[in-house]
Amino acid sequence: MSTLVLTLIFSFMMSVIALVGGFALILPEHLFHKIIQPMVSLAAGTLIGGAFFHLLPQAVDKLGNEKIIYIALVSGFVLFFILEQFLNWHHCHRSSLKHQPVSYLILFADGFHNFIGGLTIGSAFLIDARFGMIIWLIAVAHEIPQELGDFGILVHSGWSSKKALLFNMISALTFPIGAVLAYLLSGNVNVSLLLPFAAGNFLYIGAADLIPQLHSEKLTKQLLLFLLFAVGLLIMLLLTWF
Repeated sequence: MSTLVLTLIFSFMMSVIALVGGFALILPEHLFHKIIQPMVSLAAGTLIGGAFFHLLPQAVDKLGNEKIIYIALVSGFVLFFILEQFLNWHHCHRSSLKHQPVSYLILFADGFHNFIGGLTIGSAFLIDARFGMIIWLIAVAHEIPQELGDFGILVHSGWSSKKALLFNMISALTFPIGAVLAYLLSGNVNVSLLLPFAAGNFLYIGAADLIPQLHSEKLTKQLLLFLLFAVGLLIMLLLTWF
């Protein structure tokens, strides 16, 4: 199967995952909150593990220039810090947004985030199909709780469930757009530059946004959530041998 076909299949599958937000309507609120944090903890582990065990080693192998790698890494981290601060972009575990303008900002920011994710996965598949699938799995682990949370925020801000699902799906279509763009640019641009940039993105989301939320829980739950975080790291480490 060609690289382009693989890229299209997996990037459109990411867009379909946006529909998982509909489960937020089915689940009782207490159950929703019970499952979100464990999913977030696992996602944090896969994001940070993916950055250190997969993206950065590939960046070193493909680019070699440490200075460029460090600049791209910091740029990815800082850009997503700015995105969250100035667009009020909040992840799945923050559900206090009430106003329509902020809801549209969430969709815009998620669309941009998905576009960067598409560029990352498109670049990963250009390097190697196996590597592309690993990065895709990392993105899925993060995307599912995020889409659940985003859908809940949109509905609680006054949107109908149909409208929330539709706009979530539209914002997710930027994922295949980014993936195809990475493929088209690969003949003229070194898309490996996106690897350390994506690593910065993963580290910001995992370390600066997801993990601090775990500190508000009781010690016994903290231990469980940390265990799931460690499982995410371990999965990423084990995948380096397969």
